Amino acid sequence: MPYAQFAPAGRSARLDLAERRWAAMLATRPDLGPAVALQRALIGLVIDLTATFEGTARLPKLTLPPRYVTTKLASGIPGLTGEPIQVPVETLRPTLVGLVRALAEGGGGEATLAIRSAIDEGRVDVAALLTLALRREQGTLRAFATKAGLGHDLLWLVLDLAVGPFAHALLQILFDQAPNDSPLRAALDRWSHGYCPLCGSWPVLVEDLAGIRRLRCSFCAAGWSLTSKGCLYCGETGDRFSVVMPDPQQPRRTIETCDACRGYTKVVEAESSLPFPLLALADLESMDLDIAAMQRGFARPAIRQFTRR
Repeated sequence: MPYAQFAPAGRSARLDLAERRWAAMLATRPDLGPAVALQRALIGLVIDLTATFEGTARLPKLTLPPRYVTTKLASGIPGLTGEPIQVPVETLRPTLVGLVRALAEGGGGEATLAIRSAIDEGRVDVAALLTLALRREQGTLRAFATKAGLGHDLLWLVLDLAVGPFAHALLQILFDQAPNDSPLRAALDRWSHGYCPLCGSWPVLVEDLAGIRRLRCSFCAAGWSLTSKGCLYCGETGDRFSVVMPDPQQPRRTIETCDACRGYTKVVEAESSLPFPLLALADLESMDLDIAAMQRGFARPAIRQFTRR
């Protein structure tokens, strides 16, 4: 089916899989040692936070009627767009602080120290920032960061990591618990857009599972497939859409590029879909594809904004 529902993965399973992937990465790319060390610290914190939402009893409560969400999806509007979801700030705050400190200790520089000081001294509204990240309001956050003298990219990164486990929990309660024969599941299976049906984020990459293409959300890790092939961002399917194979020895590691919008998407070979939040490891592993795309003048587009309902 186009919408993918994944088997639960506990904390230990996630950590074991992550360690195996990091070890394999370092065996072939020892130059990635510093990046892997930093990612290990960051993803470890995210995995710990994810574990707090494990099990139905710990999942957030939602008041979004399935029929209402089904109608939104049919209109091409992601499920969470425009919804007043209350972020569990006190649950997320320790992880946010830990992420900022890990970045600072990992050589994040003055920009990271500035974010750390702003949070420690209470000069920023953490609840408001986490809410902006959940709502994917990247432009608003950029304006705030510029006014506050904080690095937008680093601030977005730590907020994204901190609120991601909550977004993944929302995915479970809103979509994964929908019965297979329900109108909501049918609407998910008909989803025909390149952006995530839950949060509207673009995919971090496409998993090639023995020829089956599965898009994976960069934020909540939702997985879905499209029946048509073309640019995920603008829908181009003509000559301006191309598949580039940087290494002919690895024909299932490609970049899909679009001369119409100048966007690109990574497609990587996978034996199975990675659980949340381990897509970050696949992203790091395939960094060479990002470099190949950027050298050709392509870039990832900004998060799409939607009209609130």
